Parts: sequence; C-alpha cells; structure tokens
Amino acid sequence: MQKEFLFLCSAAVSFSVNSCKTAPEQKGPETRPNILWITCEDMSPRLGCYGDPIAKTPNIDKLAEEGIMFTQAHSVSGVCSPSRAALITGMYPTSFGAQHMRTLSRTASIDQITDPELLAIPVYEAVPPPEARTYAELFRQAGYYTTNNVKTDYQFHNPITAWDESSSQAHWRNRPDKDQPFFSVFNIMETHESRVWMNASKPLLVDPQEIELPPYYPDSPVIRNDMAIHYSNIMRMDSIAGTILHQLEEDGLTGNTIIFFYSDHGDGLPRMKRWTYDSGIHVPLIVRFPDHTDAGSVSDQLVSFVDFPATALSLAGLEIPDYMHGRPFLGEKKAAPREYVFASRDRMDPALDCIRTVRDKQYKYSRNYMPERPYVQFLPYRDQMPLMQELFRLRDESRLDSVQQLWFRKIKPEEELFDLLADPHELNNLAYDQSYRDIKNRLSRALDNWIEMTDDPLTLPETELVKQLWPPDGIQPVTEDVVFKISNGSMILDSPTEGASIAYQVNEAVGGNHWMLYTGPLHSGAVDSLLATAIRIGYKQSSISRYTGTP
Repeated sequence: MQKEFLFLCSAAVSFSVNSCKTAPEQKGPETRPNILWITCEDMSPRLGCYGDPIAKTPNIDKLAEEGIMFTQAHSVSGVCSPSRAALITGMYPTSFGAQHMRTLSRTASIDQITDPELLAIPVYEAVPPPEARTYAELFRQAGYYTTNNVKTDYQFHNPITAWDESSSQAHWRNRPDKDQPFFSVFNIMETHESRVWMNASKPLLVDPQEIELPPYYPDSPVIRNDMAIHYSNIMRMDSIAGTILHQLEEDGLTGNTIIFFYSDHGDGLPRMKRWTYDSGIHVPLIVRFPDHTDAGSVSDQLVSFVDFPATALSLAGLEIPDYMHGRPFLGEKKAAPREYVFASRDRMDPALDCIRTVRDKQYKYSRNYMPERPYVQFLPYRDQMPLMQELFRLRDESRLDSVQQLWFRKIKPEEELFDLLADPHELNNLAYDQSYRDIKNRLSRALDNWIEMTDDPLTLPETELVKQLWPPDGIQPVTEDVVFKISNGSMILDSPTEGASIAYQVNEAVGGNHWMLYTGPLHSGAVDSLLATAIRIGYKQSSISRYTGTP
C-alpha cells in the first residue's frame, strides 16, 4: 500500500522533470556512443570464430570479423547469479554477500532438502557498500536511456533506479528522444542449461557423431545427443543475435554504437557449469566499434567480468567509481593488462561448497575449503538432464574410466594446480608436484591477497553472513522515505538512508510506470504533483511519498 505524504507550504510550487545537476563527464550527450550488450546463457566459446568446427554461427562470426575477439575473458563464477552480481556492480560477489547461488530464492524444492543446516539457510539480498550503484544508474545519471531485456538475477532485487525499462519489451526503440544515447542489454536464453531438456524435441542442427567429447565424458549416444542439442541451441541463439544486430542496422545506429557480445559463464553441462574450471568460467567476448577499430584482431589479455562496467564507463568517457574492483580494458581510461583473474564457487542450490580460484595465462590454482565434500552433490536442477542421468548410470555400472571417475571422487584435494596449455581439461593436478612449487606459491599468494582485498567470508554460514549484511539481527532494513525540501524555488529530494538513490514521477497520470532518476534539484515549471521513492541496494524500497503544490 502506498504511503502518501502531503507537503504543505504557504505558496504553490511546481517542478519540471529536468535536473540541474549531472554526473561528472568528459563528453556531451551528443558525442557519446550508444552501447549494446548482447548476452547469452551458459555457453563457452563454442563459436565458429573461435575455431569450433561444429558451430555454425555466421552472425557472431561476422561481428568478430568487424571487431576484437578476446580469447581470455572469464566470469567470476561458473553460474549466473554471482556472475551477474559482478556485471551489474563491477565488484566481486564475495565482497558483498553475492557469492552463493542463489540468495533471493531456493531453486531446489524445500521438500527435497533434509539437511537441517540447509533448511536454515535464509533468503536474503546481497548488500554492496552504500556508495555502490548499478552501472545502469551511472549511465542514467549521464543522460543515457537504459534498457534491459529481460533477465536480472543480481542477488538483489532490481532497483527501480537502475533501468528506464526492464522487461521483455525493453528496447532502445522505446526511448522518447531518438537522439538520446542508449545503453541496451538483450539476454538470449536459448543456450541456457534448461534448454537441453526443454528443446529435446526440436530438430538437431548438427550431427552428434561429429562432436568431439571432452575426456571426462564417456562416449554414449545420450551424451552425444545432449551435446548436439546444446550446439543446436547455440545456432538458434546466433539467429536471435542476428535479428538484434539487423534492427540496429535498420535504425541506422551501427555508426554510433559499441557492441559487446558475451556469455554469462561457461557451458551449461555437468562438470562445466557451476565450476571454476575453464569449462565453467571461460566465455566468449567480442567488442565491435562503430568505425571497426582493430577489426578482425584477437586479444589474449586477461579480462574479468568485474572489468565490464568500468570498461563501458571508460568507452563513454565517464568517471569510474573508486568502489569498483574492475579495471577498464578499453577506452579513454584503459588500464594496464591484468596478471590474474579470480573466481569462486560457493553453495549451489542445496549443495554446500567453497572454492577459490586464481588464473594467469597458463596456470590455474584452486583452494578447496571443504575438501571433505564430494564434487558431485545433490543438485536436483542439474540432475534432471539426461546427460547427467547417463553419467550416474555409467558410474553405478562401473563403466567410467579413471579420468571419468575423477569428478565422482568422494573427497577433494585441498589444492589443485593445472597447466592449462598442456592440460586444458584440468585433469592432472600438479599441486603436490615439487617441480611446480614456485608456481603454486606465487598463485597462492595472489589468491590470499585477493581474499583479503575483498574481505571474503569464505566458509561463514549464511545464517551469520546475513547478520553482517543486515546488522545486527539479520532483518532487512527499509530505505527511509523521501523528504521534500524547497530551496530558492527548487525542489530537493532526499532520503536519510546512507547510499539511497531516488526515483520520481511528475504528473502521475503522465508518468505511468516509468520512474525518472533523481540527480539534483528540480527546476520550477508547470507540474501538478510529484511522487518519489528511495532505494538502497539490498534494502527494502521506501514507501512512495507524494508532494503536491496545493496548500
């Protein structure tokens, strides 16, 4: 129920929708590029442009021909919610309680869980520091029209201040001023893990017998068929991406739009998704510039998801906030290349785990903080896939070879080290080989530094974590209501909650469902009423407050 506050004063004052303060900027709105992010789900670099002989992906291949193809881009997790938390904030999920999958709801049915520790896991929102904003809000502050179509999954509820539009109908074409720069995201679901069984009845677009299976999979018709479905979904995804790119061309916008294409993490298949192996975190990334700068080039610099928001801001000529962990890899503020990328694995639905990983261009080091827990735990969502059922069957029939049995071990080593050039599937653990001691120690120190920098809670139970996020008792705070103040004929909006952002509407009948982002005092003008609400990320949104200029 909306809570209304009537602000009374001796004279009627009315306000326009224009703010008199904008974020720091180096470029005017008329010179800023549009930015388009096309993302897909659960897909490693299985694309023709990356040399995959099975995938037929002409639209994305053409994008690579006209842009830069990154060969060392990595998500921060092998699953979507923590990865998307990093993408929307530019911060590592372990730094603000976003590392578990997932925090806003339980994917597994509660009646399938019997472990008291798991039954006690709270449902909660991650809470970044008060100065943190979604990158979408930062672009709105700079005058961009921001749209998201349609997935959020940020580990906190999608704040009202983030997007001009966030729905299945969101599109740059909906912006009221066609000269306004836009930042648009399109999330293509066709390659998601679930589509392996949901699209099982659709025609296969590839021959299952032509697929090269990874060595940790036995050669089985069921496994080949599910991988062929995944490849077919990739080809359908490419067609959808092509439609979006064609719309951009139809609108005459390719000459002023920077395009990103990437996946939210690695393949949505067992022993790939949810893990910090490269099969779970190595993603495709292609960036195309309007003038085809460096067209057809290949970059092997290490890139992390936390770098994406900082890079987008750099490309738009905007300031990069200090709280962001990422470093821009393109644009005016391009930083020195990374030496390492980092990733984590924590609770996956009902399966408790804690793994921290660091990778350079050749070696990957992982530390298992719960070595007593097996690799394969109860995961009802994953387990419904025919491929996973086949792995269980062959395991129970003792038909897995020594490599294929590795993933089914009952305990994990405390440390893992892999030479990714010699062993791309990460099967030969070198952590206890003394000839690799110096390499392991170097990576171990880098991992320790990262854990300390992010104030990583590691194995802290979520029942205690939520008390840190919502001190002192783990009850979600509510953002305080907007206060209206008049100064020199202008309206100032404020919320006493530290770090709160404010959204507002003028002339409610005109405003509809669209909320404008408050960035500073509102000029006087012909406005009958004003609605406002405040939100700090991870807190409950405030009530909606009403101001009218009628005494």
